[in-house]
Formats: sequence, C-alpha cells, structure tokens
Amino acid sequence: MIESFYRLMIELTNGRWTSGILRRFARSPVSRFVVPSFAKVYHLNQEEMEKGLSEYPTLHDLFVRTLKKEARKIDKSNITVVSPVDAVIEDVGPITETSDILVKGKTYSIEEMLGNHNLLAKYLNGTYMILYLSPSHYHRIHSPVNGIVTKQWTLGSKSYPVNKLGLKYGVRTLAKNFRVITEVKTDFGHVAVVKVGAMFVNSIETTHKGSELEKGEEMAYFSFGSTVVLLFEEGIFQIDSTLQTPKEIKVGEKIGVFRN
Repeated sequence: MIESFYRLMIELTNGRWTSGILRRFARSPVSRFVVPSFAKVYHLNQEEMEKGLSEYPTLHDLFVRTLKKEARKIDKSNITVVSPVDAVIEDVGPITETSDILVKGKTYSIEEMLGNHNLLAKYLNGTYMILYLSPSHYHRIHSPVNGIVTKQWTLGSKSYPVNKLGLKYGVRTLAKNFRVITEVKTDFGHVAVVKVGAMFVNSIETTHKGSELEKGEEMAYFSFGSTVVLLFEEGIFQIDSTLQTPKEIKVGEKIGVFRN
C-alpha cells in the first residue's frame, strides 16, 4: 500500500495541481515524518549517506542527499567515460543521419532535444545513451568526462514522467520535457549531457560553476526522479563490451572509452 502510494505520487503523477501539492509537501517540515518509510520502501543505502535519516528535515532534503566522499570510486583513466549518475542504463544506440534515435519503440529527434540546429551536425552518426533514475537512486549528477563547458542552455517548460511508462506512452518526453543541456569539449571530441526533468518546472538545479569539468565532479541535481541522455560526437566513443541493457550503474563506473 505505501509503495503504491509513493509510486503514484512520484513516478506517475504529473498534473499541474498534484505536482504543485507534492512539491510543497516534499519541502515542508511535515514531510520529515515520511522520511523513514520512504527510505524503507525504496531500500535506500543508509550506510553511504553523508547524514543519518533523522538529520533530513524534509523529504526533499533526503531526495537530494549527498554521499560520503568514499562512497563512489571514479575511474580516473584518461580514455574512459564514466556514468554521471546512479541509474539504470535503459538504452544505447546510434544517432541516425536524420538525427533520430529509437528508444522503447519511439522515435526521438536529437535536433528537437538539443533545440540548436547549429550544434546538431557533430552528433549525427554518433552514439546516445539513456540513463534512468528511479526514486531509489542518488540524484546528484556528475561529469562523465574531463573537459571544458562550451555551452549550457535550458529548454522546455513542462515535465512528464520519464520512467518506462512515460517513455512508452508519453509524447516525446525526452525531447519536450524541461531540460538543461551541457556541452563539454574533451580531448577526443564533444559530449552533450542532457538532464531531463521528470516532474515540476525547473526540477534541475545546477551546482557547477566555471567552465572546467573534472571527471566525477558534481554538475547538478534532480529534485525528483528523472533521466540523463548522453550524446557523443561521431566516431569518438566505444561502449564497454560487457555492458548489456538494462544495466544498473553507479556514478564513476566505466561505461565506455574514447577512441583516438
């Protein structure tokens, strides 16, 4: 019963009024009373949290929690690309010459997702990766690569669920939802980190300042469960040969390597 209630609220509910009510509740002092049951329902790993459950004054604070410094090991090799989030890798595939990607049987336009025709050409024939975060996951986003931020922009005004049901039945959720896009120039080529909101307008908070990014460095966090889409320029990325989707992954773990 409790699990169904949380799933209804957090994973599926996205009406204007219900989302507003949930957001206010999650940030209110009253929500501290559901922190223990939320942690139990979603099997949160309390050992890796920076604080104990009793130290989170609201459900929102628990949701955007930080971890102990040693909780995630970052693969530091110069040629590796690491997961930017704790998530499930739902899909990996090619970006077509027409800018399309096929996710869960639905076609999405990379041009629509990026909202920038001038940047599109470099990603045609490249690779995309979809990483889905459930309410149980740690919700801070880290850089998958070392590099320089060349551009960061925001698109979209509403956010609909991006879980499996949202991807299957939603209307171009990955390309239409509120999203913050960061393009990073590496020594091997460009990578776009597309942070896609799942609930509420502006459910993505940017924390990184400046233009330089170190692999594993925090970039932003999601206020509620969502998705990250990684886009790689043509010919620069080789996925890890052992990776099969769907696959549970954690921040800092290798997802592939750059090609010279």
